[in-house]
Amino acid sequence: MRLSRDDEKAGESTSIEHQRIILQKYVAENGGSIIDEYVDDGWSGTNFDRPAMQRMLEDAKSGKIDTIIVKDLSRFGRNYIQVGQYIDYIFPAYGIRFIAINDNVDTADRSSTAMDMMPIMNVFNEWHAANTSKKIRAVMEANQRAGKYTNWNYPYGYKAGTDENRTAVIDVEAAKVVRRIFELRAQGNSARTIAIILTDDGIPNPATYYTRLDGGKWNRPCKPYWCASTVTDILSNPTYIGNTVQHKTTSISYKNHKVIKVPESERIVKENAHEAIISRELWDKVQAMNKSVSRGKTDKYNKTHALSGLIVCPDCGRKLKLKSINRTCKNSTVRSAYFYCRTYIDVGKKYCSSHCISERELEKIVLCDIQSMATNVIIDEEKARESFIKGREKSNERNRYSDEKQLKACYDRLAELDKLIQTAFEEKVLNNMPESVCANLIDKYQKERAAALEEVSKIKKRLTEEGKDDVEEYVRRLKKYVNCEELTRETCMQLINFITVGEKNVDGERDIHIYYNLTNDENVKL
Repeated sequence: MRLSRDDEKAGESTSIEHQRIILQKYVAENGGSIIDEYVDDGWSGTNFDRPAMQRMLEDAKSGKIDTIIVKDLSRFGRNYIQVGQYIDYIFPAYGIRFIAINDNVDTADRSSTAMDMMPIMNVFNEWHAANTSKKIRAVMEANQRAGKYTNWNYPYGYKAGTDENRTAVIDVEAAKVVRRIFELRAQGNSARTIAIILTDDGIPNPATYYTRLDGGKWNRPCKPYWCASTVTDILSNPTYIGNTVQHKTTSISYKNHKVIKVPESERIVKENAHEAIISRELWDKVQAMNKSVSRGKTDKYNKTHALSGLIVCPDCGRKLKLKSINRTCKNSTVRSAYFYCRTYIDVGKKYCSSHCISERELEKIVLCDIQSMATNVIIDEEKARESFIKGREKSNERNRYSDEKQLKACYDRLAELDKLIQTAFEEKVLNNMPESVCANLIDKYQKERAAALEEVSKIKKRLTEEGKDDVEEYVRRLKKYVNCEELTRETCMQLINFITVGEKNVDGERDIHIYYNLTNDENVKL
């Protein structure tokens, strides 16, 4: 006996109890004894990994039963290939008789008309599953586009509303923690550092918080501390600026329920769907930091250096590492720190030179350059705007050719993947390929296709927005740092993309290039 959620809509005629009455009556009228009942309540017929189904198959293999009876073929399954394999090959191999009462199918009489019609009935049963799946997806998508929240859980910081759309409502206590997470990240703290701070302060993580809310009814075991992945998920969730993002995952098909990610371009986004927890300005600030080349490593005091992860060797491409040196001078220890190329540290000067530069020297150069640009904006704002626009245009010209070439390659690969998926389906239909092999291939191709579509979306976005001037943001940011007296982690993450430090030449000079987030590269030569 089997009943799915979709079958429930058909009424009492498909209920488990109705099926039980029909089957017990059939056994009573035709003899035999009932060894066991196998009930899969709430399971789709396309899924043959149902618990009762697996138990029944084990009993059949062990010789416990010699006859399987169902109300009709659809109760056994809605996958025409697997139903056919069981009835035509597997059950006969174990001496099992199969009876579907309403369809007049009885494998004891293989010459009957019902047995001849069985493949067609199985195809119609699968078509019903496919059609139902299509309708459910359409209804779900329509609800999502209308702004109805269809997920069962809400992001940390929100709870379900009581209106028709189940609009997210701010959970005041959790929202305070969310704001603090974003503020800590905006100050330059890494996700790992934020997780340590929250754990040290005794703040319950989301799992623990929800367990306390429901009075311990949720029996899922949860660790008491925060982890970096939880913080990262919160920092990248646009729900906190009032946007609802749905249809982020889907299944491969109504038969293969493996979950895959949906490309960002195909997700359903509804802006200003509910009250925001954080401001758009804070969100943009944090996202800019997340895109930075710097991951920022903490020292033994759990502090991150202002320039950590932002300095790159122009020769080997690896980052420069900060090393401290303690020197004894007049019975006192003097600490000095220098940045060295990581390749030089790891494998020696044979593969790259040291690119050694004093921490204080580099900090002074960067701070002076930021102050100089900020001053220029104050003195002549229009000139600063023109300089920014020219720099952006030069940068766009360099990047456009590369983007268009990459976009063409993505489209070519997508066309190849569509052909490969179609070929795999055709081979399966012609029985030239086992269904398991077909499913694995399609899964692989779908993942690659999703990744390619996401890359196409990113490239198109870059090409579309390349003409937009962020000049107002550029001016606003620099004005904020006009009185900057100290180089902080927040300042560096907000303004700097990365810095390259060249090796000194024979004259003791070197090139230092500072690449800013909102300007063309500025060159400083010593």
